[in-house]
Amino acid sequence: MADATLNARSFPVDKTAYAILIAVSFCHLLNDVMQSLLSAIYPMLKADYGLDFWQIGLLTMSFQVTASLLQPLVGLYTDRRPMPYSLPAGMASTLCGLILLATAAHYSLLLAGASLVGIGSAIFHPESSRVARLASGGRYGLAQALFQVGGNIGTAIGPLLAAFIVVPRGQISVAWFSLAALVGMIVLARVSAWYNAYRAAHATRARPATSLELPRRRVAGALIILILLVFSKHVYIASISSYYTFYVIEKFGLSVREAQVLLFVFLGAAAVGTILGGPIGDRFGSKAVIWFSILGVLPFTLALPYASYAWTPILTAIIGLILASAFPQIVVFAQELVPGRVGMIAGIFFGFAFGLGGIGAAVLGIIADARGIDFVYRICSYLPLIGLLTVFLPNMRQAKQDG
Repeated sequence: MADATLNARSFPVDKTAYAILIAVSFCHLLNDVMQSLLSAIYPMLKADYGLDFWQIGLLTMSFQVTASLLQPLVGLYTDRRPMPYSLPAGMASTLCGLILLATAAHYSLLLAGASLVGIGSAIFHPESSRVARLASGGRYGLAQALFQVGGNIGTAIGPLLAAFIVVPRGQISVAWFSLAALVGMIVLARVSAWYNAYRAAHATRARPATSLELPRRRVAGALIILILLVFSKHVYIASISSYYTFYVIEKFGLSVREAQVLLFVFLGAAAVGTILGGPIGDRFGSKAVIWFSILGVLPFTLALPYASYAWTPILTAIIGLILASAFPQIVVFAQELVPGRVGMIAGIFFGFAFGLGGIGAAVLGIIADARGIDFVYRICSYLPLIGLLTVFLPNMRQAKQDG
């Protein structure tokens, strides 16, 4: 294969390898477009299969918990034994899940299809996050932001594609998106060849010092705080991705298509927030961005359940913009806390993002059935208060200077 002749010098380590970052970001876009189709077609599935809200939540959980359980394991294994060509293999699993979702005749097959998409996500995220860090040229926040914004854009346009393609043409049209998976497999094969060439070219290079001289207990405490911040962020996002369309349909009497457009407003704003959070964190520090993002969104989440139709899209756009800016910096912060374990940390945090979101979606579905969808957004509005824990995170810039 011609890829085997790729030379790592084509993408110098000392400079940011934008070609690779754009490639993994593009594949992240494709991956998350396909993933977002599941939640985007929930209203159609609910009507066609006669599902309750708890069954909608279980669909989300089967996808996200599968990814959550496998991602840290994949990351830990590939830290020790890198598997560059696992990237297109993960995309192939997503392809199979899409085809199953498109052709499923029973609810159990929908669960199986969602699980296959989750497995694809579990394989894709740790290794592609590692590739982004290798290609960063030292600009880790920028690299993570570029990588993640592809996923945010994919998640944002997924509902639009569902509204204008899947909803009018039915469940079987989900299979059309398998073409996107094929494109992703081709691009990821090239990325995998670059990654393989990079490893071969730098196999003998001395590894940089990895210790920041932080006590193990301090590191463990900081990781727990970061996980709690991810919890608050992604449970709130799960409330939007799984139930926002039902909320605005019930509260404002919108059509499914109009509701999907409002969901796009939130997800599109989240994409912008992600790309801004990376370079701002590189300049001012990860902790400052985390402070602003998690806690700074609180006034807007508190106002959303009581907002009029005119203010609802404005508030959701602001929430998406601010809330999404933290995640690239949370991942970078954690990777600096535990250097040399890039894949494991990426797997844990992407995994917790999916897993906590999935568990949150299931619990919120039960609450929605019992108390109503409006009550869900009233209780979720307080989640950003967990951001106060940011005060206990160590100052990484100072730790580096002291080390």
